[in-house]
Amino acid sequence: MNSIEQLQEAEQALLEIFSGIDAQVKHNLQRVLTAFRNHRVGAHHFASVSGYGHDDLGRETLDQVFAQVMGAEAALVRVQIVSGTHAITCALYGVLRPGDEMLAVIGSPYDTLEEVIGLRGQGQGSLIDFGIKYRQLELNEEGKIDWQALQHGIQENTKLVLIQRSCGYLWRPSLSIQEIEKIIHIVKQQNPNTVCFVDNCYGEFIDIKEPTHVGADLMAGSLIKNPGGTLVTAGGYIAGRADLVEAAACRLTAPGIGSAGGATFDQNRLLFQGLFLAPQMVGEAMKGTYLTGYVFDKLGYPVNPPPLAPRGDVIQAIKLGSAKKLIAFCKAIQQSSPIGSYLDPIPDDMPGYESEVVMAGGTFIEGSTLELSADGPLREPYVVYCQGGTHWTHVAIALQAAIEAVGEA
Repeated sequence: MNSIEQLQEAEQALLEIFSGIDAQVKHNLQRVLTAFRNHRVGAHHFASVSGYGHDDLGRETLDQVFAQVMGAEAALVRVQIVSGTHAITCALYGVLRPGDEMLAVIGSPYDTLEEVIGLRGQGQGSLIDFGIKYRQLELNEEGKIDWQALQHGIQENTKLVLIQRSCGYLWRPSLSIQEIEKIIHIVKQQNPNTVCFVDNCYGEFIDIKEPTHVGADLMAGSLIKNPGGTLVTAGGYIAGRADLVEAAACRLTAPGIGSAGGATFDQNRLLFQGLFLAPQMVGEAMKGTYLTGYVFDKLGYPVNPPPLAPRGDVIQAIKLGSAKKLIAFCKAIQQSSPIGSYLDPIPDDMPGYESEVVMAGGTFIEGSTLELSADGPLREPYVVYCQGGTHWTHVAIALQAAIEAVGEA
């Protein structure tokens, strides 16, 4: 069976799942439209102010719309947040103080957080540098949350629990909303004052609820991932309890300024329109993950999540088993991209990452992972992480090239 026939078989097998995704997109879009309507969003909200950014009506209204969509008391949506890691960092520094403990409940955090915490690097003002204690609960043998350890894991000084929704560079299932809700319930039973913080990167609009709908005190993510709808050129968001969001805002700007500052540089229209498009774009990306998982499972490669399993984010991992195949896969994705198709991905050091990374990212927005991209660290067992896709048909075209590049397992 050639690559075209393999993809056609996958498309037929996934028709029912694709239909279910379309229904979810409709539900989430209705949630977005309701928030736009409730806050009377109009063309006047697209205007921007300069300088300090005081009294930016569009920015203030977007914060309110975003909060409603996410089921949160408040939200901070800012182009000054340079990445998801930056948004998460603002939240952590906003909540934590010397002597507090942060507990990660899903094993090792994503590579780019290791230097923020202080597990790698030194002398740059990590959390550990500031006297904040760090502890993590390891995953069980199946790569899932150790519920037994969590039941007794919260201590008196555990100020914040870090819940990383996406798998990152770990071979584990991404968390479902139901699992996040269960984690929060267990934590709050032990210490109601412990802040439950969710790294929501790659997870927005994957479900009909967000972590803040099910009890998360605070969450953060990137606008060049899901909620930017592939239109937003830069930025991130923080949403949750109003006091915690403002504390994070004071770390982004300064105490006393908080959420009151930050010019939007004429980006308001894109920020609103990106949020409007986000449910549809995420739906297309989800279809792409199912297609990718199904095809490469048939080719004999271990895939995470499994082909027909519910999705927790817009990432599909494939264990390719060799550096040669990892590079070849990324090269095929790059050649099937609209931007920079003539470039060859080459493994290199990247800021914040422990290992060399090879990355295919022929995207209109640099680093956008709601547009189709693929990357992986050059280390055993050579796993490639496929992300995003503005329409599943583009994913199918790129997969045809990837199948031919790496062949069967």
